[in-house]
Amino acid sequence: MYAQMVDTGVQRLRSTEELDGDERHFQERIDAGVRIEPEDWMPDSYRKTLVRQISQHAHSEIVGMLPEGNWITRAPSLLRKATLLAKVQDEGGHGLYLYAAAETLGVSRDDLIDALHEGKAKYSSIFNYPTLTWADIGAIGWLVDGAAIINQIPLCRCSYGPYGRAMVRVCKEESFHQRQGYDIMTVLAQGSAAQRRMAQDALNRWWWPAVMMFGPPDTESVHSAQSAAWRIKLHSNDELRQRFIDQTVPQADLLDLKIPDPDLRWNEARQSYDIGAIDWNEFHAVVRGDGPCNKERLAARRDAWDRGAWVRDAAAAHAEKTTIERKTGETR
Repeated sequence: MYAQMVDTGVQRLRSTEELDGDERHFQERIDAGVRIEPEDWMPDSYRKTLVRQISQHAHSEIVGMLPEGNWITRAPSLLRKATLLAKVQDEGGHGLYLYAAAETLGVSRDDLIDALHEGKAKYSSIFNYPTLTWADIGAIGWLVDGAAIINQIPLCRCSYGPYGRAMVRVCKEESFHQRQGYDIMTVLAQGSAAQRRMAQDALNRWWWPAVMMFGPPDTESVHSAQSAAWRIKLHSNDELRQRFIDQTVPQADLLDLKIPDPDLRWNEARQSYDIGAIDWNEFHAVVRGDGPCNKERLAARRDAWDRGAWVRDAAAAHAEKTTIERKTGETR
């Protein structure tokens, strides 16, 4: 979800019997549920896949601060401002945990960020949609963070130790974010006619992008099988998407808001909801860089990075000064 269409670099999934040497031992450890740690041997393709997935996840957390950040000063009360500020701060922390996890694989955080700013690295398509009203902040918390929880809880059990451990705290905080969003939508849904219209409009605009967050259907997700074999990915795109739909539709009913899908039906045989056709052309266009806010989001990230250069320089100078003082015993 926060790592959409990650390329494993593997052309064909091989069985354990087809592997030999270190690679076979590595796969047997994963099959036995043993976690892989940074000092352990791992195939280059496993390492590169993790770097792609974890860095894309980290970029998504950082870029994800932008749609909500511009509503902090416009939130309707001091309590809402403080809550939203805390949430945006949490997202920055999530990015930090994930960049740190990626660094254990031997990559530089600066290189990862450069790749983002140069447009070479992807982040979740969902963050390229605009936040037009206060209700959008509620919809993001309810739908986007709700989808994130469904996707990220399994990642707590993924095969790579630093990634799984980072996700434990992330998931706890995402649970708070989802409740915050649903609370906003509840207040609006129980408010005036204008507030109810605002809530419904936000649901109308965010529903399908949230459904698409889990990535393309399994039939088109060509690298999922290898990620599953490595236990980087524990559930398929369609399985996670169905969980999200089955969880969210009853929540919308409680709000007395209508899911914008005329084909939505309860399937008694499957004990799940059937939905209408997803516009995958829109999804691929946004991932490709042609979404409503792709250019705006990258420009904002580059600008923030440039304006923060003096902070990084000051921190580096202080670290150097502290190191010298520790070695010499002199205060400079």
